[in-house]
Amino acid sequence: MIKSFTIRDLPKEERPRERLVKFGEQALSAQELLQVILGRGIAGESVSVTAQKLLTQFGSLQKLAEASIEELSSIKGIGLAKATQIKAVFEIGRRLSTQTPPYKNKELTDPEKVCRLVKSKLKDYHKEHFYSIALNSRNHSIAEISVGSLSASIAHPREVFAEAIKNKAASVIFAHNHPSGDPEPSEEDLETTKRLVEAGKIMGIEVLDHIIVAGDKFLSFKEKGLL
Repeated sequence: MIKSFTIRDLPKEERPRERLVKFGEQALSAQELLQVILGRGIAGESVSVTAQKLLTQFGSLQKLAEASIEELSSIKGIGLAKATQIKAVFEIGRRLSTQTPPYKNKELTDPEKVCRLVKSKLKDYHKEHFYSIALNSRNHSIAEISVGSLSASIAHPREVFAEAIKNKAASVIFAHNHPSGDPEPSEEDLETTKRLVEAGKIMGIEVLDHIIVAGDKFLSFKEKGLL
């Protein structure tokens, strides 16, 4: 019976975990990083083979990040536990990429500037996601708040305006994505925005605009006369 190759068969200095410690994570290939995440393989298959199968199956790290739990679990050697580990790692990375420091000196005076600011934060979502930008009296961004999926229950004035009130914002700009690529607002978009504008008036916080980002396109409620 042929013995299956495992990470332990490599010289210690060539093992992914040891290489990461010695040279840093940047020195590892995508396959090696996946090996570190997965930890170990299964009977008859080393973790390096499992990691390579993931990359081969999905074609790239981006496609792997987009894969569902069910798609990941369908790969031999990737059960529910490892599938959730992979999803958790990619989600942490995505959240870190959106948590930039407040743009205290970033003046936002037109929709295109807002689109550029939030586009990178919303591009990887495959469901609608809501973003709020709190501004001071000079239209300088003082806080950026990711609220969650756009729905009547989540994009509630209580959550949406909480950070704006905390930061003593004079106004806010909202933004959310349309994964479909069509920036036209839905009835829910219009109704949610109307409710938020009314709530802002009660609290003395003006809603300056609501931007819908859809791929390389965007729509401004203000420019369309929808506010």
